[in-house]
Amino acid sequence: MCDERTLRELEEHLRRTGGSLTRRDFGAMVIGAGVAATLPAVADALGVVDAMVEVTTPDGTAEAFFVHPAGGRHPGVLIWPDAWGLRTALKQMARRLAGSGYAVLVPNPYYRSVKLPALPEPIDMKDPKLRELWGVWRAPLTPEAVTRDALALVGYLDSQDAVDRSRKIGTMGYCMGGSMTLRTAAALPNRVGAGASFHGGGLVTDQPDSPHRLVPAIKAHYLIAIAEKDDQAQPEARSVLREAFDAARLPAEIEVYEGTLHGWCPPDTLAYNEAQAERAWSRLLALFGSAL
Repeated sequence: MCDERTLRELEEHLRRTGGSLTRRDFGAMVIGAGVAATLPAVADALGVVDAMVEVTTPDGTAEAFFVHPAGGRHPGVLIWPDAWGLRTALKQMARRLAGSGYAVLVPNPYYRSVKLPALPEPIDMKDPKLRELWGVWRAPLTPEAVTRDALALVGYLDSQDAVDRSRKIGTMGYCMGGSMTLRTAAALPNRVGAGASFHGGGLVTDQPDSPHRLVPAIKAHYLIAIAEKDDQAQPEARSVLREAFDAARLPAEIEVYEGTLHGWCPPDTLAYNEAQAERAWSRLLALFGSAL
């Protein structure tokens, strides 16, 4: 699982640099240390308004965070969270994107199992029940369930006055959310114009339902930002993805970000690499600016 990989990599780093934290103590720091982190300021950002909303899906009611510029109509963007779910850091990132002129929706991916706040912040991974809970929460997130959610969430965006329905939708995701972007783009090929995966987990597997096998059904332009540690663990994934997008004749920027650990984009983890996260963010804005 992607959060487990983050822990292994950062624990290894602490050992190499003389750290003495136990695995449980280390885990507790992963989110807790970054709760107060703020993203770099953005010049000329638009004023935004936000609210917690509820989205009806075939499987229930999903809580979500919706934020958009205070005036006008804008391209919609669906953000799929990482394994830590919808929390303060993801809201910060959504507000930042909205300030660049997008109407942004971030769901609670675990709504079938738990209401928000799913995990109190700072997240304390010393709780031995936490990983067991995550396993339970993730179990309903089958490929079919993610597709149903994607249809409902994009439908919600398209029902909002702040969304310009004449322009394509974007989707982006972190960790487990990376594969969800591909399922979204494949489920709505005529609606989704751009997708972005950041340190995405499980994009390429040997299973028949591997996300990379959906590329022929996609029409979106793509950004796939890969953690260096992830690339070292599965170097063939980059080539498989490149071949898939080339075969589909789809523009795709696929890059390994040097010196990054899994989970390096959200500002509330110890894996956060501000310089590389900012570079990836700039590539995201370039993609959305050209494709949406």
